[in-house]
Amino acid sequence: MMPLYQVVVLAIVQGLTEFLPISSTAHLYLTSWLLGWQAETLEFDIALHLGTLAAVLIYFFRDWLQILAQAFGIGFGRDEQLRQNRALLWLLVIGTIPVGIFGLLFSKQAETTWRNPFVMGTMLVVVGLLMAVADRRAGKRRDLATIGPKDAAVIGLSQALAIVPGTSRSGITITTALFRGIDRESAARFSFLLSTPAIAAAAAKAIHDLIKHGGIGPDMRGPFLLGVAVSAVTGCLVIGWFLRFLRRGTLQFFVWYRVAFGVLVLVLAFLKNG
Repeated sequence: MMPLYQVVVLAIVQGLTEFLPISSTAHLYLTSWLLGWQAETLEFDIALHLGTLAAVLIYFFRDWLQILAQAFGIGFGRDEQLRQNRALLWLLVIGTIPVGIFGLLFSKQAETTWRNPFVMGTMLVVVGLLMAVADRRAGKRRDLATIGPKDAAVIGLSQALAIVPGTSRSGITITTALFRGIDRESAARFSFLLSTPAIAAAAAKAIHDLIKHGGIGPDMRGPFLLGVAVSAVTGCLVIGWFLRFLRRGTLQFFVWYRVAFGVLVLVLAFLKNG
């Protein structure tokens, strides 16, 4: 059984880094690697997925109700940007297709050969540099109301790249949205909405794998529930803070953090393997 302090630490790391553009996979892997902790169990992996899924569903609950209702011609909700883009559900479907295809094709590599500090460090730096360019070009030209099929397809293709550890789902999709001329807050909001089906699919796959292995053992039920709760609460707080921050702030801090962290990871990996 995982010690409870390890559950809390990793659940907080997951909640903090899933929605910030800095790669949750890299932080979870490297936290365990640097602290000498054993790899997370399948049960705990599911707990983290369910926690972050709960966070995005809870925070965007009203948005999802409005998006679903409007897709079927039902007037619901007061968000003006969503009201002006009644096809948003179908745009999110378009944006989700690429990550589903790439996930099926490359899931084994993403969970094995690509899950190493050299790949993670490289992707942290490369996507960080792309984010720097996109952030400098960012303005207040477009919001959610203006997103169309081409935007959804391009951002969806970029989300497929997030299966490579170190990329960051929010990092690459926000960066791509900025290149498409969407303002920072709307880019993050669309990124989080687009992440919901992908996170749900990952959680469903993990649950299916767990059922095949006999379900949750009695000794893991407590850590499982604790992991779900901590990552969900942390995730909700982070989403709210990040969206408020982007109304006036830029992504430059996260750019420098990614690059510095990526370089550190590469240096440590070379020293360990040198």
